[in-house]
Amino acid sequence: MPELPEVEALALDLGGRLAGRAFTKVHLAQFSALKTFDPPLGALEGVLVDGVTRHGKFLDIDLSGTHLVMHLARAGWVRWRDEVPATPPKPSPKSTIAARIVLDDETGLDVTEAGTRKSLAMYVVRDPQEVPGIASLGPDPLTDDFTRERLGEILRAEGRKQLKGVLRHQGTIAGIGNAYSDEILHAARMSPYKPASSLDDDELTVLYDALRETLGAAVDRSRGLAASELKSEKKTNLAVHGRTGQACPVCGDTVREVSFADSSLQYCPTCQTGGKPLADRRMSKLLK
Repeated sequence: MPELPEVEALALDLGGRLAGRAFTKVHLAQFSALKTFDPPLGALEGVLVDGVTRHGKFLDIDLSGTHLVMHLARAGWVRWRDEVPATPPKPSPKSTIAARIVLDDETGLDVTEAGTRKSLAMYVVRDPQEVPGIASLGPDPLTDDFTRERLGEILRAEGRKQLKGVLRHQGTIAGIGNAYSDEILHAARMSPYKPASSLDDDELTVLYDALRETLGAAVDRSRGLAASELKSEKKTNLAVHGRTGQACPVCGDTVREVSFADSSLQYCPTCQTGGKPLADRRMSKLLK
């Protein structure tokens, strides 16, 4: 799933490509992807792009005051096309194309989503705050006002909730998903199950520094990359997420996994849990 660093870099890349361009046509191939009806999709056609920004993990294309907002979900992406096919994409449950945007110089964008689980969402709104997911976002962790003290307030308010869940809850902190929450906790050498309110002052500083440095470094690495390069950049720089069974790059211990119904987390026992593996409830059930 694209998270804050990738969406930030995607916004920068598209902002440069779309500057001075106008949408001439928007073809909707997956009708379920569009979550709004007023303004209509046609309101984007013939309109100049003013800029591209990010709200958490939402991508926002501003077309002279009307906004096309996209949440790419788990398997969505935006792909640049130097040439757009003359034939519009056909609606099909098997197609990976959710929408195609044609620009006034005959270049364009394909909004795609792999797999059968269609979760990608598009909104045409006059104000990004009309999108429920944006209106409910927590603070952005890379802004200047996201201080160590602000993080401390958040963690105290979350009480005994596990750090992993607190970090990735979009209404608490915007933009951090499954991958970067694993990476932040590994960098901080903390268990994903550690209660949020249990951190002392030193641990709070460690977590805050790990959060800012992990996300900041990912944004710096991604800045200037084309959209086609962002996924591979993210994957090659992860220390524990998606690396189950491989060696931890810090201590050499084997990276382990805890599986849930629709996701999983990865961690290093030596770095994060005092050498003790966390219980994987799904595996425990299989072994009974």
